[in-house]
Amino acid sequence: MADPRGFLSVRNRELPGYRPVELRLLDYKDVIEKREPTSPYLKQQASRCMDCGIPFCNQGCPLGNLIPDWNDLVHRGQWFEAIERLHATNNFPEFTGRVCPAPCEDSCVLGISQPAVTIKNIEVSIIDEAFTRGFVQPIIPDRLSGHTVAVIGSGPAGLAAAQQLTRAGHTVVVFERDDAIGGLLRYGIPDFKLEKFHIERRLDQMRAEGTRFRTGVEVGVDLTWQELHETFDAVVVATGATRPRDLPIPGRELNGIHYAMDYLVPSNRVVAGLEGQTAQFDARGKHVIVIGGGDTGSDCIGTALRQQAASVTNLAIGKEPPKTRPENEPWPTTPRLFEVSSSHEEGGTREFLASTVEFVGNEEGHVTALRVATTEYLPDGRRVPTAGTERDLPADLVLIAMGFTGPETDTFVPQADLDLDGRGRLVRDDDYTSSRRGIFVAGDAGRGQSLIVWAIAEGRAAAASVDEYLQGKTELPRPVSASTTALLP
Repeated sequence: MADPRGFLSVRNRELPGYRPVELRLLDYKDVIEKREPTSPYLKQQASRCMDCGIPFCNQGCPLGNLIPDWNDLVHRGQWFEAIERLHATNNFPEFTGRVCPAPCEDSCVLGISQPAVTIKNIEVSIIDEAFTRGFVQPIIPDRLSGHTVAVIGSGPAGLAAAQQLTRAGHTVVVFERDDAIGGLLRYGIPDFKLEKFHIERRLDQMRAEGTRFRTGVEVGVDLTWQELHETFDAVVVATGATRPRDLPIPGRELNGIHYAMDYLVPSNRVVAGLEGQTAQFDARGKHVIVIGGGDTGSDCIGTALRQQAASVTNLAIGKEPPKTRPENEPWPTTPRLFEVSSSHEEGGTREFLASTVEFVGNEEGHVTALRVATTEYLPDGRRVPTAGTERDLPADLVLIAMGFTGPETDTFVPQADLDLDGRGRLVRDDDYTSSRRGIFVAGDAGRGQSLIVWAIAEGRAAAASVDEYLQGKTELPRPVSASTTALLP
């Protein structure tokens, strides 16, 4: 390491701050203040990496990122070498560096006695500086294999698989049912967390490499599986897990109750400036309640506040997580901690141990309140509402952000004759092969709802299996298998 005692001399964990709340609520731009990657603070933060004998951060990341290597290179100011190391394992660090919850930092050895190294911020600084300096160039294969591959879905798993296979010399076409490439990266995540020019400049690289994109094509509707089978030598299904989890309680039929994505997608399309697009459910002047405490719920909060909601309340059925690592979640496991996102910081209230028991409406059939009760934990672990603790919270707009249950399979699965498991996920072998030869499954469509870093890792690994299927062998990396569930004990 450039400074083997850096973790002793630089003990403070320093990150770029957020823009002032009163300013960032006026727009949808990135909430993080811009800081030059070459400023001294980043070099100091990189010096805190201990160059551990066993770098648990590598194992905590499904991609196996070479984190101590590029921390050292950032400290030395060797930016080209840093992005080479980063791209060796991660196709899209501009995405993971912004929207990944960074399990690598939970695994950081320094975290035993000090705040962990700012791995995520160093990562995104490397890729941003690489784009600025022109280091991100197309990698064009030396020869074409003559094989063709269809990738269904253009989220991180599909894009990662497509880029790996294109670079291996195959002709790859990515099919996306929406009007733009990116999956949930495009319209599911607000611009204040991921501005869309990050997607565009990566797509420019992929197009230059030879990957082809077809938008507005829903496989099973606009293109049949028979047509797909006759045209392509292999297919990668990377459609994600977009079927939302419902809350079937009394009053669910009332107007004004929507899934989170039915609210976020139109709102994000308005921000994108699409002609003729209007926000389907505007929160202006309304009492908004968001059910669910995850990232999607946080995105709803930030969007509703920017739309000038009268109030925003976030409900979580469970207990408020601890602010420090609990004893039953020791290092290097990923602890469940109390988190304050940029959206939480911007306003609204958060309530824990809140069980929604009924949606209350008026004579016109529109929701007016949520009836909630205090959550009680039963000996068997079940969470139930406590009788006699019911109260009503005013609500004009309710957003259900309780996660996703699996892929949407109504259109293409019957045609493709693919098997589903008991949870509605596409069945696959350890090498990502589905129940039908030549069709592979990557990302949330097979794993279920997960993290962007897992999606990229699975896309890379599935690409290796496809390459081996087509060529008989492969040199592409397989960072994880389809059955990998955890990287640390």
